Amino acid sequence: MKREIKRIPVMIAAVFAVFVLLGAASVPALAEDTAEVVYYIAPTLPAGVAEYDANYPEDLVADQLYAKSAILIEAESGTVVFEKNADNKMYPASTTKIMTVFLGIVKGDLSSTVTASSAALNIPSGYSTIPMEVGETINFQDLLYATMVRSGNEGANMIAEAMAGSQDAFVEMMNAAAAKIGCTGTHFANPSGMDDVNNYTTARDMAKIAQEAMKNDTFSSIAKTYMYNLPSSNVQGSRVLVGDDTNWLNASEDNEYYYPYAIGIKTGFLNRAGYCYVGAAEKDGVELISVVFYTTKNGRWTDTKKLMKYGFTQFVSVTPMELYEMNPSEVQTSGYSMEDSNLGLLELGIRATADTTSVEIVTTQSEVENMARNLRENVLIEYTRESFAAPVTAGEVFGTMTYYTDDGDAIVYDLYATRSIERRENAPRTIAEIKEETDADPNPFPPFSLEMVFLLGWPFFLLIGIILLLRRIFRKKTKPGKKHHIPKPNNRYFR
Repeated sequence: MKREIKRIPVMIAAVFAVFVLLGAASVPALAEDTAEVVYYIAPTLPAGVAEYDANYPEDLVADQLYAKSAILIEAESGTVVFEKNADNKMYPASTTKIMTVFLGIVKGDLSSTVTASSAALNIPSGYSTIPMEVGETINFQDLLYATMVRSGNEGANMIAEAMAGSQDAFVEMMNAAAAKIGCTGTHFANPSGMDDVNNYTTARDMAKIAQEAMKNDTFSSIAKTYMYNLPSSNVQGSRVLVGDDTNWLNASEDNEYYYPYAIGIKTGFLNRAGYCYVGAAEKDGVELISVVFYTTKNGRWTDTKKLMKYGFTQFVSVTPMELYEMNPSEVQTSGYSMEDSNLGLLELGIRATADTTSVEIVTTQSEVENMARNLRENVLIEYTRESFAAPVTAGEVFGTMTYYTDDGDAIVYDLYATRSIERRENAPRTIAEIKEETDADPNPFPPFSLEMVFLLGWPFFLLIGIILLLRRIFRKKTKPGKKHHIPKPNNRYFR
């Protein structure tokens, strides 16, 4: 009995320790209604889901992602490659700054100077800052970099005030831009992404915003920056800014989450939002954009890598030349030497000309195979050689192939002979050869010969023959008949 009584304090201590650990893992956040406390609870994978196999990324299924909502799109076309609850209402946290910085780039003056106001620097404790001080001045482009790298909330507020005069006015600009991009489930309530139930979006909408932003060269340069040298200001000296929540996908090769094809762009975290990440990656001419909302701290990296690897198994990039080489044209020559191993069959190679513009076709592997199989429906092939008669010289141009882009641009390539073909000794001359010989003859009149006499005289001889024949027929019809004489009687006499 005494032993049982001694165990009670130990049990109470153990239970207390569990609650302490749970409390450390789930940090509370107060919503606008202070009575509401929001906890972050790390998501887990469903029971019984097959383990993800990195050797077969094409077999990815939605339940292998920790994220509650996710999407993967092809950046150029916006084609959805993979999705999981992509239209669910989610909270974007600091990924909101993608829209803020993007609008700052397209509508702001990058060479201007911005001054930090007290309103902009009114940031609750616990939120990330650059940091800035009231009255401090900063170049606008430096402000954009600092806001993205440090996820500085006061930086987002300063961008808003510089663009629209106030944060509220800028929020209206953000919502108008979202609608123009095609977002249907998005409403921004502030420029930084700080906790607000009215600051929400969907994975699909955020992918559209990121797609539009990454088309801008300045934004894409900022998006892949994880360390930035901020020049000195009127208040502070120069600083090296490194993100509080570094983008581990492209920050360093030394970390386990490094992904060589990653090119940005933005992290986020709130208890209400969970860990978030909007990412981009490029490989062999294919660019992908992913969004993972409410995932785990490491899941934002592992989920993103799973999505990217899956996407690169589905999409490929080929040039029109590579497309042609999958199904090259062949022509049958004539007059070839009987010793030719392919009996005159000639495969035409393809090459760019000095004027050929570089172009990439980004689509699914199955579509590439379909385009190659039906090549003549996707390109225009025209032959410029007058005939396919031998002899043929390797490298000789036989024609052209024209590929038309979606914008209507014509990309032209030369089609050439991949090998030489000898001519048969007794092969008849081609019309082109006869013409060439005639054109090269200095005598404008053809040489006299029996053949020439026949060629020029046969109409005359034919006419003479017809006339003689008609005369003969006519004489037969007009010649008088013979006279019949009555024989004299021999046995009678008349007077």
